[in-house]
Amino acid sequence: MVTQMYRKQPCIRVNDNGSNDIVHEVIEEIPLALFVNGRHVMTALISPVDLEDFVTGFLFTEQIIKNADDIESIKVEENRVSVITKNLFTRLGPKKTILSGCGGSVSYIDTAKLPTIRSEFSVTRENIIDTIKDALNSELLTLTRGIHIIALADTENIIALSEDIGRHNALDRVIGYGLRNGIDLSRTCAITSGRISSEMVRKCLFANIPIIVSTGATTTLAVDIADKTRLTLIGFVTGKTMHIYTNPDRIKGLQ
Repeated sequence: MVTQMYRKQPCIRVNDNGSNDIVHEVIEEIPLALFVNGRHVMTALISPVDLEDFVTGFLFTEQIIKNADDIESIKVEENRVSVITKNLFTRLGPKKTILSGCGGSVSYIDTAKLPTIRSEFSVTRENIIDTIKDALNSELLTLTRGIHIIALADTENIIALSEDIGRHNALDRVIGYGLRNGIDLSRTCAITSGRISSEMVRKCLFANIPIIVSTGATTTLAVDIADKTRLTLIGFVTGKTMHIYTNPDRIKGLQ
């Protein structure tokens, strides 16, 4: 069933046969202001679903909270989320705007302070191919062609799945789901339909997710960071082909 994350938008379709008026499904995008203990922390341009999971994941990967239990309450209003932490003197970072487009995050990456993956989790090539096939089988993606998909999976099942206009938002959302539901993130891999950037790698490192996989490309900085921090980074998974850029020892059965 398609989540109602879009609206029907009138437009003019033009092709070799001329033009005609149609209605097309366009993905929803809203500005969402996040306040923590009364202070405005950031504004995200985001798909308006599962906002509690997104906020939890964002605060965790930005190191504002250490776990989901640090949150006393989350109040969701129209275009605004207010969070109260158990420690009212929680240190907050500078204000930022998280854009929905590629490269929209503005988090600063200090590679010297990044954690190293602590996990013995491993998967097979078949695990990866089957999981990607299941994760990307999205009616909403087919309908709108306007979203990214992020899935959190173990060796047998997809644990959480998020569809969003921004892949960074979607990754925060599945991380938040894992934290709120007691999932051992060190025993999971992240599956993405979009490019793997250094910011995606950074979020996986703080969540201790040992493997990140994409059907698309990666960046040199993402590869460099993943290599130094024991994160397994895999791109261009199509059919039975994949590019393993770093730490291939987590993929069982390689010859």
